[in-house]
Amino acid sequence: MAPPPPRELLAVFEAALLGPAPPSPSQRVELLHAVRDAAPAFRALLSFPGPKASDRTQVESKEVRLPDMPPITLDDTDVQTALKLSDELNLNEIECVRLLVDANREWVLYGREPLEIYRLAAGLWYMERRDLITSLYILLRSVALDQGLDADLMSEIEEQLQPLFNDGLRQRIIALVKELNREEPAGIGRPSSERYVLDFRGALVERRAIVSRERLSLSHCLALSALIKLMSPKEVKDAFSILKDCAAEANQNTSVELQITYGVLFSLVATFISDALSTSHEKGSLSSYDSSFRHEFHELVMRTGNNMTVEGFVGVVRLAWSVHLMLTQDRSNSREISDIWSCLEIICHQNSFEFLLEQVLKTAAYQNDDEDIVYMYTGYTHKLMMCFISHPTSRDKIKEIKKKAMTALSPYGPPRDHREDPARNGEQGGQPTNEPFVSLLELIREIYQKEPELVHGNEELWTFVIYAGEDHTNTQTLVAFLGLLSTLASTEVGAAKVYELLQGKIYRSVGWSTLFDCLSIYEEKFKKSIQSSASILPDFPEGDAQALVAYLAVLQKVVENGNPMERRKWFPDIEPLFKLLSYENVPPYLKGALRNSIAAFIKVSPLLKDAIWNYLEQYDLPVVTAPVGHHTATQIYDMRFELNEVEARRESYPSTISFLKLINALIAEERNISDKGRRFMGIFKFVYEDVFGPFPQRAYADPQEKWELALACLEHFRMVLSMYDINDDDIYASVNTSAPSSIERQLPLLELLKDFMSGKVAFRNIMNIILVGVDSIVNERTTQTYGILLEKTVHLSLEIFILVMEKDLALADVFRPLYQPLDVILAKNHRQIIALLEFIRYDYLPQIQQCSIKIMGILSSRIVGLVQLLLEADVGKTVIEDYAACLEFRFDDFQVIEDTKDDIGVLILQLLVDNICRPAPNITHLLLRFDVNGSIERTALKPKSHYSCLKVILDNLEKVTKPDINALLHEFSFQLLYELCLDPLTCGPVMDLLSTKKYQFFSKHVGTIGVTPLPKRNTNQSLRISMLHERAWLLKMLALALHLSDISSPAYREACVAILYHTFGQCADNFQSTSLVHSRDASTGIGNEPANRNKVLDLLEVLQFRCPDTSMKYPQLLSNLGVESKIEEILRNSATCEFGGVYYYSERGDRLIDLDAFHGKLLQISQELNSQLSEPEKSELKESVHHLLKWAWRYNKNLEEQAAQLHMLTGWSQIVEVAVSRRMSLLDDRSQLLFELLDASLSATTSPDCSVKMAYILTNVSLTCMAKLRDERFICPAGADSDAVTCLDIISSKQLPNAACNSLLFKLVTAILRNESSETLRRRQYALLLSYFQYCRSILDSDVPPSVLRFLLLEEQEADDDDFTLQKVLKEHNELVQANFSIIRKEAQAIVDLVTKDAVHGSEAGKAISFYVLDALISIDHEKYFLNQLQSRGILRSCLSDVTNYLSKDSSFTSESSQRFCTVDAQFSLLLRISHQYGNHGSQILLSMGVLQNLSSCNLMGVQKKGNSRAISNIIKERAGEIDKKSLIAPVLRIVTSFTSLVDSTDFLEVKNKIVREIVDFSKQHQSVFNSILRENVSGANLFALERLSLVVSILSKVWAYEENEECSYIQDLFALMHSLFSLDFGSLNFMQSPNMIENQKSEFIAFGLCFSLISYLYVLATKKNMRFQVSYDHNNDQQQPTLQMVSDLLNSVTRALERVTEEKCMLLNKVRDLNELSRKEVDEIIKLCMKQDCISPNDNIRKRRYIAMIDLSCMAGNRDQLITLLLQIAECAITILLVHFQDEACAKDLSPFSDELLPVLERLEHFKEDKVGRSLKLFHRSVTTLKEMTIRSMTI
Repeated sequence: MAPPPPRELLAVFEAALLGPAPPSPSQRVELLHAVRDAAPAFRALLSFPGPKASDRTQVESKEVRLPDMPPITLDDTDVQTALKLSDELNLNEIECVRLLVDANREWVLYGREPLEIYRLAAGLWYMERRDLITSLYILLRSVALDQGLDADLMSEIEEQLQPLFNDGLRQRIIALVKELNREEPAGIGRPSSERYVLDFRGALVERRAIVSRERLSLSHCLALSALIKLMSPKEVKDAFSILKDCAAEANQNTSVELQITYGVLFSLVATFISDALSTSHEKGSLSSYDSSFRHEFHELVMRTGNNMTVEGFVGVVRLAWSVHLMLTQDRSNSREISDIWSCLEIICHQNSFEFLLEQVLKTAAYQNDDEDIVYMYTGYTHKLMMCFISHPTSRDKIKEIKKKAMTALSPYGPPRDHREDPARNGEQGGQPTNEPFVSLLELIREIYQKEPELVHGNEELWTFVIYAGEDHTNTQTLVAFLGLLSTLASTEVGAAKVYELLQGKIYRSVGWSTLFDCLSIYEEKFKKSIQSSASILPDFPEGDAQALVAYLAVLQKVVENGNPMERRKWFPDIEPLFKLLSYENVPPYLKGALRNSIAAFIKVSPLLKDAIWNYLEQYDLPVVTAPVGHHTATQIYDMRFELNEVEARRESYPSTISFLKLINALIAEERNISDKGRRFMGIFKFVYEDVFGPFPQRAYADPQEKWELALACLEHFRMVLSMYDINDDDIYASVNTSAPSSIERQLPLLELLKDFMSGKVAFRNIMNIILVGVDSIVNERTTQTYGILLEKTVHLSLEIFILVMEKDLALADVFRPLYQPLDVILAKNHRQIIALLEFIRYDYLPQIQQCSIKIMGILSSRIVGLVQLLLEADVGKTVIEDYAACLEFRFDDFQVIEDTKDDIGVLILQLLVDNICRPAPNITHLLLRFDVNGSIERTALKPKSHYSCLKVILDNLEKVTKPDINALLHEFSFQLLYELCLDPLTCGPVMDLLSTKKYQFFSKHVGTIGVTPLPKRNTNQSLRISMLHERAWLLKMLALALHLSDISSPAYREACVAILYHTFGQCADNFQSTSLVHSRDASTGIGNEPANRNKVLDLLEVLQFRCPDTSMKYPQLLSNLGVESKIEEILRNSATCEFGGVYYYSERGDRLIDLDAFHGKLLQISQELNSQLSEPEKSELKESVHHLLKWAWRYNKNLEEQAAQLHMLTGWSQIVEVAVSRRMSLLDDRSQLLFELLDASLSATTSPDCSVKMAYILTNVSLTCMAKLRDERFICPAGADSDAVTCLDIISSKQLPNAACNSLLFKLVTAILRNESSETLRRRQYALLLSYFQYCRSILDSDVPPSVLRFLLLEEQEADDDDFTLQKVLKEHNELVQANFSIIRKEAQAIVDLVTKDAVHGSEAGKAISFYVLDALISIDHEKYFLNQLQSRGILRSCLSDVTNYLSKDSSFTSESSQRFCTVDAQFSLLLRISHQYGNHGSQILLSMGVLQNLSSCNLMGVQKKGNSRAISNIIKERAGEIDKKSLIAPVLRIVTSFTSLVDSTDFLEVKNKIVREIVDFSKQHQSVFNSILRENVSGANLFALERLSLVVSILSKVWAYEENEECSYIQDLFALMHSLFSLDFGSLNFMQSPNMIENQKSEFIAFGLCFSLISYLYVLATKKNMRFQVSYDHNNDQQQPTLQMVSDLLNSVTRALERVTEEKCMLLNKVRDLNELSRKEVDEIIKLCMKQDCISPNDNIRKRRYIAMIDLSCMAGNRDQLITLLLQIAECAITILLVHFQDEACAKDLSPFSDELLPVLERLEHFKEDKVGRSLKLFHRSVTTLKEMTIRSMTI
């Protein structure tokens, strides 16, 4: 099997071996397979096929075949580039073509220059080499170093590595270390070769530097391999040879060359030590391979040379070789003993200990090497030295060199005048040459200073320490020994041992008493000298000073690292440490040591800290600061004098540095900061003016001290800025002071801010540090030992800039124009801004990068033209690439970052998110490679062509690897893309990019990361939270894409279809044929999936979990003390920490408890209580505080989890609702999908894990689905093969099965009755219940009457013989209605209780919808069950009372009353429903409640004003039209109309005494309302006016015939209305040709309804009151009277209307029947005629258009059918009236002229046929015939 590509191999190794968790079983299997498959590549490490003549010819032919690929055609540029790659990299020509293909895939080479293409391809090749070497390095490191991995796994890997070593892997590594350094194509290249390549980010990198890094990695692999398998003798010799070569080059080259040399060196050291130690455990030794090797190699080692550097490295090898010889010696072999001693002699003579210490361990190259490698180097140095100091042979040599050291002359000079300038080293008078014993002690010290944990259990070391500390007669050895002790005291155990060693029981002359006695002796001596009035104090012997410095260093470490409880007892009196500080003859470095040791005592106890302050004031040098504008008159010896006159001359500043460190440590421990630092103003001015001001101009003997001094000053400034805060009073006080203020009144913070805001000393000095530039600092960091200090200085400087910019704006408005915000000061010199921002490139300390990112964030928010500034400075491209590289490095990192505030990746992504909405072009546009020089919205994003953060983000979101490490990065990356899609400027380019096939993996993620189970809460809650947010942003982004996409574009349509497929498991049919499905890339295709499940349901399952309770249970003690209320008050205060609260807002916007602030508040409460408590209670109180802090931490996590859960649910709801409401046409089997979504949402809502907020969101989704399900019932069914539609399509296939409906209702009822609820939630649930009832109300379209359906079905059944009948459908509907009622009835008591409670006690919105729910319950009540429930609860009477009260008020319509108006409308609806549902029984109930009496007492005129008012506030103007429609006058009239049904069913005389009386009284009571309605102009009235008129006429027509009192009469109004209506020619109206056909159909129906009411009134007058009408109108009579002519005119008009409507109905039905024969254009004309253009889109097929047209035509036919019925009723009444008159002999004699006009009308009526009209006409024809005969008879008279 071919080896895996290097990048894939590296990814497998990193995932399995570098992850924070042990590899999973699948990762283990994948890892072992990868190791096995990569074995050939490792054996032939960096060995590639060379140039070949035949391949060169093939390339020159411009057509090349690569494995598994079709032929590739090359152009001239490709050929030239490939051949150049082959020549300069010693690569095969075909391989070079492969590189070009891969480079094009990675970067898109089109349009690039040939040189750039060459560099990209070469860079890709070197990247592959790097990945392969790194893979080998990771593998070796995991086996060689104990990294906590599974031992069995490591054993398996080691078994696979052993054959590689046997096959020569190590020889290959050794050879490569040498060969790669040659100037040849396989190495660093010929001098004429191209020197640069382009790396992964498109940046130029020198080829030599890349090869050097490869050699370094190989040297690391060589060192690690020595720990896995011992080197063979040949390998040892080769490595030794390479070492000497590397050492010779390292003498004059960079630190990388030194690190390579160290790798080779320690591979030999590890080999010798491992071999020697393994021999002692009876394992085979190196010598056993070749008996002659021991002698040969010894001769090699013993040879000396002239190159001192090479000789030094060889000396270290000699040391390791001597230890190897000692541990493996044959004691009977005298020659070996002689060899060992000769080796030891030369080691000590050349002092190899010193070389190992100074030239290896202490070098910057060693310190900057790989952390794990340095640990290994140090560990084997430790083993080397432990073997050396513990072996008898070497111990004898140590005794010898110790004795020599003790007798050597002291390197320290005699006492000297302290005012003289010493040599360059401020701590020593000379630069002594160390004795080997001293170097040995210092070497051991350096080892354990780097790795203190190696001291634990190291008995050989402590044995050596005891021996080394005996009988010191030389100061230098004593200093070295004490230095070793100070290092050994770096741990708690070590500190305790060292303390015991110096107690005086082990050593006679070395102990604590010696230190304190010496201090006291010198203090006494100097005091006596002063008392004796000596002019000059005696000098301090340098040797004693150095010894005291060493003692004090031990003291410092012992106190710092000692056990906190025990160290309090160790040094009860520290006053002697202070007494020498004020003497000018004490060397500054001794004072520095004294202060450093004093600083260690600060944290021992608060009392000791206060004592230190007192001692400092008593003994230390004062800090004298002159008033502003003055100078001190006399010179005194203070800190300023010592700094400027003593230390400055020595060019060494240990005293000042220690003083600043001590003061900083003391101030940092201060808890009382109420004075805002006023008491430290003198110290601040000393630091500001005397130390930091001239800091750059001073001379420094040791550059390390320069940066120590700067660090101390900057730390002081940082504390001033962070510890103290200022308010407006402080600011105005500083401004309003007329005279110069005294030091006591100044504030350090204000003075420092003023400096920065005016660009003065501190600002300039810090800025000059920054302006050194990131490249220079990187160079010093890697090559100089002080580089780490410089790094810390830069970090502090950047932190100070951030702290200043957090406070400067508060001062800027007051201080302008003298002081300005820092960004204004920085903008004066663009180099300053660029220098600050370029530190994003500094990758040695992540904190520096964090600061640079934060500064970028602040400046981007303040400087509008920041992008133009960067572009003008020509650093835009660099900044883009630096940010992208930083982000990519963070994505690739395997380190888990606990504090997300320190996560560089998160900071960058937040920076991008925060800048999206800022003015264009902004930093987000720049870093994502938008066209910042042109139009942002027209940018064509090309992440593959240009390296940027966008490329990094998209590449990593495609893979979504390492979720346990990168979860936050993935989360914020998805958020960034969502925000970009949301922003108007960036939306277009980003949507265009994401709609391409390359990025359709986002939709695939729904089925991968979207449904992956969440981590357990108790395992990794932070990851759980982040994964929820990640999925939320993904779903919201996909929902936004669905919403915004223009599906007329093929790319957008395909993207939408992909989203729907991966989310809902189905899509439009044409998606199955897209290339996405059948893509070769299985990772992006979906064609291989056997059955795609609805991922939406899986996502909802992921969400269904109960968040833990965040409530708090107080400890008993706090309850007893009564402080619960105080704590609750603290938590109730929503203010953030900055404003005195305990909350803060996280990066996600969650309001969390700040644990530090909360702890501070709790400590205040504790301090108030301490005086009242006993010691046990104090301890318990402390535990209670700890308990509360733990609760706060859990509260934060749980609150974050709740917010994340809601966020994901919101994203889920958005994608569901957008898909359902906007993209439903792209889905198949829509009804089933909607049912599944509804069922899942309701099931989740009923779950006990569902919170109220979640239930609300889920209910909204259910509402959307139910509304769409309602719509889906009556749209064209999908899935048919034919374009034809039938009537069956109207009533089939779209209704859910009854069982499904019942299931939905049951779950909805359960959800409504859930224990945890709210009124807001119930309102949505009530709306859902109403929507469900509306869905179930009729299986048939309510606008298509059964008669029309029956006709159409009969037509179709004759042709198709279909067994699907209308009766079957209606039967199923009846069963559904019964089942719904049964389900509701089971929970009737609970439901009615809940709904009536909301109806009575809820908000106005809650009341309104509750009454509508009661209305719905009544509508399904066929057993009067719910009626009884409502009556028993008095809800109907309450409802009537509310309506009456509202109608009785005469108030203007306001925004406050709009909700009340809706409630009253709902109450009317309920009352009407009772009358409608229960018929006469319902009306009787309402009448018995006194409805008419109550309504009679209301002010209907006021109601009319309310309903029609135009003076509505702006808040409800948009609802004004709706409120007009719901005018309450109509509901009142409808209720009264419902009572008229009782009139028809009651005896005339009985009616006259009861019902009619009340209705008549009502009409009289509201005569003005009735009159105004009756007198409206009918011809210009709208539908609502016509409806009111119809209601009034209906009421009066039923009851006014019984009224005999003429005082209040509507008769003339009714008669006038008759005259105006009956004279209209309805027959001539052609509503089919009307431009507003639907509206006019409704008006026509209402108009004929009016005619029917009026003719019914005449019918009652003629039949029951025996009134006879005149034949024609009497013009002499003032009052209008009904006439037979009017009736005849009406009959004529109705006859003509019947003829027209019958023809229209037939025409419509014929059109329905012939619809499948019509063209698309004709169908569209029908749809346009019916005003249903909004129901179709240009993409809809002909079948859907025909379906919509069929529905509309059927509805129109139904309207015509209903109108025919009404017209026949009118005709029957008119005919009856005429018959009555013709039968009355008194009237008949005058009807002869009238009969001439009537006869033609009757003849036309006779011609109506039942098949045309659609109903039986026997009785109607009989009446017509009778009237016709009487008319003819009248004509003959």
